[in-house]
Amino acid sequence: MSETIDPRFSDKRTAERYIKSGQLDEKVWEKHIKTLPDVAEKGEPVEANLSDLDEDFEDDDAE
Repeated sequence: MSETIDPRFSDKRTAERYIKSGQLDEKVWEKHIKTLPDVAEKGEPVEANLSDLDEDFEDDDAE
């Protein structure tokens, strides 16, 4: 099993798959997660206007 994780190639989904297949030790993964910085303050709210999307579909129907 791997003792280190290359974060460029791993996210939560792939880590779960590697843990299940025995390619990654769950304790190593947990240790890696604890070393990551908390960047929550850098997040920004996302706004979406679905009315624009509806207008696009209406244009497609008219053709």
